[in-house]
Amino acid sequence: MSGLRPTLKILRCYSALELHNPFTHRRPEDLLRTWARMSSTMKNWDPAEFKPRKAVVLTKVSRYEFEKLQHEKLTERQLEEELTKRGSDYTMIRYHHNIHKTLEQDVVKTLESKGIETKVVKRVQYNDDVVKWADIVVTTGGDGTFLMGASKILNRYKPIVGINTDPTRSEGHLCLPKHYSFNIKEAIDSILSGKFRWFFRRRLRVTLIGDKEKIDQTPVELHDQQLQYPEYRYMDLMTEAGDHPFKEPGSNAHSVQSSKILPVLALNEIYIGESLSSRVSYLELQIDRDPVFKSRNSGLCISTGTGSTSWTFNINKLTHHAVEALLKIAFETTRFPINWKDQKLVEAVTQKFNNQLVFDPEAEVMCFTLRDPISVGTFPNAEESRPRGKAKRIAVKSKCFDACLVIDGSLSFRFNDGTKAIVDILEEDSLRTFQLYAF
Repeated sequence: MSGLRPTLKILRCYSALELHNPFTHRRPEDLLRTWARMSSTMKNWDPAEFKPRKAVVLTKVSRYEFEKLQHEKLTERQLEEELTKRGSDYTMIRYHHNIHKTLEQDVVKTLESKGIETKVVKRVQYNDDVVKWADIVVTTGGDGTFLMGASKILNRYKPIVGINTDPTRSEGHLCLPKHYSFNIKEAIDSILSGKFRWFFRRRLRVTLIGDKEKIDQTPVELHDQQLQYPEYRYMDLMTEAGDHPFKEPGSNAHSVQSSKILPVLALNEIYIGESLSSRVSYLELQIDRDPVFKSRNSGLCISTGTGSTSWTFNINKLTHHAVEALLKIAFETTRFPINWKDQKLVEAVTQKFNNQLVFDPEAEVMCFTLRDPISVGTFPNAEESRPRGKAKRIAVKSKCFDACLVIDGSLSFRFNDGTKAIVDILEEDSLRTFQLYAF
């Protein structure tokens, strides 16, 4: 690459970044010089090089806004009476709406004061064109809004940051620490001055293999089945056409086996199992290159490090009561001097076990858990396959009747007998986020 003069081949290599991304507002010669300093893993992008010019602010639909949409013809007084009649606190709904809108406006004003062109959108306006336009995606809401923002980012190049706009009621694990909810300017200044490190949250890629008609069916948006306001909805963001998910395909003796990479990456976890929770799930699994084994269970949960503090944690965690009972059994069995009534000991063991369930969101590994695995005999034995562990690749084949594969608790794909899923965790699918230096 003599003289660092851009060739057509080189420019094509960076076409995905379109040469106008926030790292590259310079001449092509400067662009190539910058890229020459960067490693192929993209982790060495210098934060000081990040100078965004355009930001899309994805904001949640507050409970108040949702109720207003649901009751368009009601006056404010009538809406208050309707909510009160249902047992909801109208005053608190308005109060938390106002907090959210105030912080949202603070984010927008701060970005604009820094010379950044800003576009505020809600979920129905959040699409591929908006993401492509922006140099950075900023979410104002909670973890649900962050997940929705991340769902349209399918590579590791577009950065996203979440601002928790209801810090008194929501932890917002995926967002910046609560400190920044009350110090928006400090957060934006830290990003624009490069006082952060890139934090790459690993995500799960799912490839479905099976009958083409089955794997091409349109997924179900689970939040459509729930009576709650839709902060996090995938179906409004999907563009693929297909039949209704409950419409059975016509019989075809010459069905074509096909494969399809799902258009959404899982940031938290994937659940695979029968749709009806009381029905036993029957799955065939291969963990990495281990031998294939079959399992009857209540479903399979596969999580990233990001999701290790969520559903999979609650499936596997030990309570103080359980630990106390185990210590008592250990004492009665071994007569080893264990004071199983010592609450400090119980607390220490409980905390150590539960802490080991959580792992680094940047780790290139996933955690799997078979819920309630059914043993061949009445009680489990040491020869049975492990119900929990870590892997880099998992293959699952369905032997189920009416099963689903659910992405981040929201988007459900049909996963019935014969369909196979390959779950990978790849560096190229990482989500680029920010970890600000300690305040």
